[in-house]
Amino acid sequence: MSHGNGDTLWNADLAPTDEAQRSWRWWHFAALWVGMVVAVPTWMLASGLIEQGMSALQATVTVILGNIVILVPMLLIGHSGTRYGVPFAVLVRASFGTVGARLPALARALVACGWYGIQTWIGGEALLTLLGIFLGLDLRGAPLPFFGIGIGQLLAFLVFWGVQLLFVRKGLLTIRRLETWTAPLKLLACIGLVWWAVDAAGGIGPIFSAPSAFGPGGAKEGQFWAVWLPAFTAMVGFWGTLALNIPDFTRFAHSQRDQMIGQTLGLPPTMGLIALISVITTSATVVIYGHAIWDPVVLAGTLSGPFVLLGLVVIAVDTVSCNIAANLVCAAFDFASLKPSRISYRTGALITACIGLFMMPWKLMASTEGYIFTWLTGYGALLGPITGILIADYWLVRDTRLDVAALYDENGVYSYGNGWNPRALIALVLGIAPNVPGFLKVAAPETFGGVGAFWSGIYTYAWFVGVAVALASYALMMRGRAAGGEVAVGVEAGVEAGQVAA
Repeated sequence: MSHGNGDTLWNADLAPTDEAQRSWRWWHFAALWVGMVVAVPTWMLASGLIEQGMSALQATVTVILGNIVILVPMLLIGHSGTRYGVPFAVLVRASFGTVGARLPALARALVACGWYGIQTWIGGEALLTLLGIFLGLDLRGAPLPFFGIGIGQLLAFLVFWGVQLLFVRKGLLTIRRLETWTAPLKLLACIGLVWWAVDAAGGIGPIFSAPSAFGPGGAKEGQFWAVWLPAFTAMVGFWGTLALNIPDFTRFAHSQRDQMIGQTLGLPPTMGLIALISVITTSATVVIYGHAIWDPVVLAGTLSGPFVLLGLVVIAVDTVSCNIAANLVCAAFDFASLKPSRISYRTGALITACIGLFMMPWKLMASTEGYIFTWLTGYGALLGPITGILIADYWLVRDTRLDVAALYDENGVYSYGNGWNPRALIALVLGIAPNVPGFLKVAAPETFGGVGAFWSGIYTYAWFVGVAVALASYALMMRGRAAGGEVAVGVEAGVEAGQVAA
């Protein structure tokens, strides 16, 4: 099973899970999602919408709708992980080819590196704020040339980055335990914040009576749909990353029922809860302080007494658990798939941490505009087409049948002759292309401000456009090819694992 360059398609981390490893029940998946959802970036989704001018109800509904939509591909792609026990980086070989799979794996890994950096920045800011309050000092420091942040902020970022490396050696079992143990603590902390917000704002009435900025006489009167549509797309795209690599987790599921129930109970309800808590708290800051504070780290810094300590400790612990589960795991597997004979899961995790270090994530977090409309919508435009191709390949082209042994064989049916499936590449380009002009206009308006309204309108639906175009084009190009023996009927993953290992 080796290429001419000595590389292989298999290592112990990428091998199909066996029966003994399939121990995750539905409550483990639910706890995993609670651990990943109750996090600062998800908090900022709803609070950022408040900052953009939405009312509390509008922001909450937007977040919930987006997560109901993304649950569908989450379950469809997760099905393959549970049935065959393979991670995303291996599953994608069926559609892109045994060599071509490295392209989507690398794209997904780089997005995860960006998220890893963002979460590390948030954790570092929490530590710096906590220490500053304890000492009664502003520890940020004057902005440094090139970096644009203070020396204190940079050092806190580096310290938190180092702390997370301690978990790299522990593996998925430790991550599952960490999420299970910390999930109740996170929910209790959120309830405490709501209690504080309602009490400080003088009750729930003033919070929900705050009008939308899009209403009559508002600062953004008549602009609701212009803001809501790209915001809704961003809400869907937020977990579009996990929709791709969800097999990295569902491959450990005891059954399809466990992964489906666990995800359904863990994702939309928890996202709805954190959105509600976020909008209540952020709306309360408008009543209390006169302006919206969308960053919970900044908000915690305005409090006093034990609430500061509790809030920032929870944020720090939460950031570690969420960052490792949502970002480090998938990127580590993806990097390992690029050269399995040389890169293990732990080496891939270290690569992820290093790239996240050099991406200067604080620039992405400088504003809600950059966070929601450039970062979230932008990577949704990149990953959406891959999602469409995976769904089309597994459900429409192959009718959920895979030859698992062939996924690890460079001369098997998924090699497509030279390791690349050109139809998947064409579908990927077709899915990405319509969103490029709109992305350039948003990311660099000073250079691409002349991009027309037509392309901006398409970018408004970036994730949806990418999924639909890539799914339809791939399914059409691959139509009838499975019937010619190109796709072998897979058997249970445990048997296939034995064949691969042999």
